[in-house]
Amino acid sequence: MTAQQLSMFQPLPVALPPVGEDVLTPSQFKTLMAIADAIIPSIKSAEGSDPTADLQLPRDDYALTVKTFDQLAKSSNGELDSFLAERPSDLEPFRDYIRRTLRDNVNDDVRKGTIFFLNALNTRVGSFLFTGSTTPIEARSVREREAIIKGWATSYLGPLQQGFRALTSLVKVAWLRTSPTLGKAADFPRAPVHGKPGKGFDYHFLSFEAGTEPEVLETDVIVVGSSCGGAVVAKNLAEDGHRVIVVDKGYYFTPEHLPMTEINAGFNLFESGGVINTDDNSVSIIAGAGWGGGGTVNWSASLQTQGFVRKEWADSGLKFFETPGFQKSLDRVYDRMGVSTEHIKHNVPNIKLAEATRQLGWAIRDLPQNTGGNQHYCGYCTLGCGAVEKQGPIVSWLPDAVKAGAQTIEGLKVNEIIFENREGKKTAVGVRGQWTSRDGEGKLLGPDRVTREVIIKAKRVVISAGTLWSPLLLLKSGLKVSTGIFKRYVLSQFQADPTLMKCVTSNSTNGLRAYKVLLISRNLDGKGHGVKLETTVMLPGWGLGFQLWTGGVDYKKLALKLKHMVGMIVLTRDRDTGRIYPDPTSGLPRIEYIPSAFDRAHTLEGIVALAKVHLVSGAEEIHTIIPGVPPFVRGARGANEQDLGIGDPKFQEWLGLVRRTGLGGPITSFGSAHQMGSCRMGVSERTSVVDPTGRVWGTEGLYVSDASVFPSASGVNPMVTNMAISDYISRHLSGNLKAEATSTLSAKL
Repeated sequence: MTAQQLSMFQPLPVALPPVGEDVLTPSQFKTLMAIADAIIPSIKSAEGSDPTADLQLPRDDYALTVKTFDQLAKSSNGELDSFLAERPSDLEPFRDYIRRTLRDNVNDDVRKGTIFFLNALNTRVGSFLFTGSTTPIEARSVREREAIIKGWATSYLGPLQQGFRALTSLVKVAWLRTSPTLGKAADFPRAPVHGKPGKGFDYHFLSFEAGTEPEVLETDVIVVGSSCGGAVVAKNLAEDGHRVIVVDKGYYFTPEHLPMTEINAGFNLFESGGVINTDDNSVSIIAGAGWGGGGTVNWSASLQTQGFVRKEWADSGLKFFETPGFQKSLDRVYDRMGVSTEHIKHNVPNIKLAEATRQLGWAIRDLPQNTGGNQHYCGYCTLGCGAVEKQGPIVSWLPDAVKAGAQTIEGLKVNEIIFENREGKKTAVGVRGQWTSRDGEGKLLGPDRVTREVIIKAKRVVISAGTLWSPLLLLKSGLKVSTGIFKRYVLSQFQADPTLMKCVTSNSTNGLRAYKVLLISRNLDGKGHGVKLETTVMLPGWGLGFQLWTGGVDYKKLALKLKHMVGMIVLTRDRDTGRIYPDPTSGLPRIEYIPSAFDRAHTLEGIVALAKVHLVSGAEEIHTIIPGVPPFVRGARGANEQDLGIGDPKFQEWLGLVRRTGLGGPITSFGSAHQMGSCRMGVSERTSVVDPTGRVWGTEGLYVSDASVFPSASGVNPMVTNMAISDYISRHLSGNLKAEATSTLSAKL
């Protein structure tokens, strides 16, 4: 391998396990593929094509479409022809993605609902009710199918609206992640073109032989979860001389495998294939699930807890948050990860956006990054950092813990906290779970993988399984303490993802890898609730997955504009809440959360602000994800015509439509990458799950240390706040262990 090749990212492939048994019958799957081929159609001239297989265009319209697409694409005609002719049902990875998702990554209600919908379409009565004709949908032309699907979006039947949102979202994301032609046609590289591969830490995970009896281990502290909270706890306790074991249900992937493809990252580094939908499908939940959790897939954003949030928490009785001690915890986090703004390299879109906010007179600042003093400029880190520059848990905190003597176990799903009654107190003494090995080749797909029950006995149990899993583990372990809190305070931060995009005429690749380094603050009610505006990564599944589908040709055209897009998100500090509960069939997290009118109103203000930023920065088109709102198209301006900026009557008219339409529609979609507050911290057992030290009320020896303990929404990316709280909890816990050891020794003497 040449020196040049060694300095380039060439990630090793990560194979997915076999798909397994199909949950759909051949007839149901055929119907679903017919729908998919109408959402992302093969586009051909009417001459010599098949109307049931291709979206036919009259010859002149097809020629104009090819010309338009060719102007957008950065590919040869052969690649563009392949892109136009591509249909999802022909792609084995697409078919497998759909099968895998419906089998493994949706809850039973969604699965049954999908099967019911597809079965109904295969009956004469159901077909007539849902399509207006008794002819099966797969027997209709692609053009007719497309019109039917468009009609579902505005149907008076709620199930059809829900079906439209669910099916278009599934098909779009599956195609964006599996298309072999999109990357070539849009000139989107598989891996970063900036930076060079790095060397990761050499973990030596504990492993076990096959056996019918449980493997029993003993330690001082068992930490369940390797993400931001658990990693900090493990480092601090190990460095203080305590025996520590860190376990996680996820697996570690070396930098040579990173960044993964979007499809492989979804199934290996995220929960449920990449997305968990709320019960009403209005919010897509994105959460990390590999070794290192969310810290492995976040975007390096490293914001400290805001002053007004610290005051809010202190006013609730948690006085520590306004003390110098908590600031020291924040500073320790910054120091360990080398957080700063000094090494940021802005790309062209961020420079233009910064200038636009200056012209609008709005405050803006760089977003600190945890890059350890390196200039990190890739835009792919949500798929894992192959450069080993992002100082997340797997690069910093966990290696520190291991160097101090901590042991680690990957692939161990903890199912139960073990309790004993000691002096009349419910005392946590360990955990029980099931470990699953890698196969003989070190992969996760062979039939020779070993499973073994593992029991870990410990003096202290720290649950750092994350906002989705920590409350479920407490409930599964039989805890009755303050169970209403799970209902009241789950998801105490809701990140809306109404992304607006800017289209520029430049062929620069800068827009493709827009990295989130700018931040605009808003406080809309005077009490700290409101929004922040942040740039986002522009990988296909992220940049296009939330975009509205209004037709097959338009969506493929939009996909080719990816290289010219700049995506931004509205990050909403929500006031109102939902709940997490276990799925009665699978035990997986279920989420009941509907954004309130109060929080939707704030998000809408953020969308309006984003639109103004994009207009002033020179956007030719501005797209929202609000159903019923077409994109704003600037249009040509005469030689002597004045640029009126945001005062342009046409733009103001469009903003009026945005406000009138709002975010209350039945098919409006949101996203959440920051869940918190499901095991909130407080001073009363009646209104919280853990006390000010992180100890679960009504127990001894059991602690929670992750974002689930936030008393309310942090209003910023939660990593640093999570780590600082975990620094505080673990130092207090270490002091208790030392005092206990001293007391025991004194008693013996």
